[in-house]
Amino acid sequence: QLQLVESGGGLVQPGGSLRLSCAASGFGFSGFAMSWYRQARGKEREFVAGISTTGTSTKNADAVKGRFTIYRDNSKNMVYLQMNSLKPDDTAVYYCDTGYSQPLNQDWGPGTQVVVSA
Repeated sequence: QLQLVESGGGLVQPGGSLRLSCAASGFGFSGFAMSWYRQARGKEREFVAGISTTGTSTKNADAVKGRFTIYRDNSKNMVYLQMNSLKPDDTAVYYCDTGYSQPLNQDWGPGTQVVVSA
């Protein structure tokens, strides 16, 4: 059974950094593109970043270009989101899913909360 568990969120000051992790299990991870999404309170879930199966291709939402980097380690079944220069607008619950720029599984778990505040 496909399982995705996000971690690494927390409270950070504006301008700070966080690294989110997504642990995947129950499916052939290396054969799937992966992506990160976020949902701020009162807003719809939105795409953040996607990565191809081998990691050679990535895509970022305009709001995070130049600040966030998605990468993966297929040997560990992990996908990461390095977030730098965080802004209050980045405050949201972050989720990972299969798929490059559209969520394929959509069996959303609790995600990991990121709060950017002074």
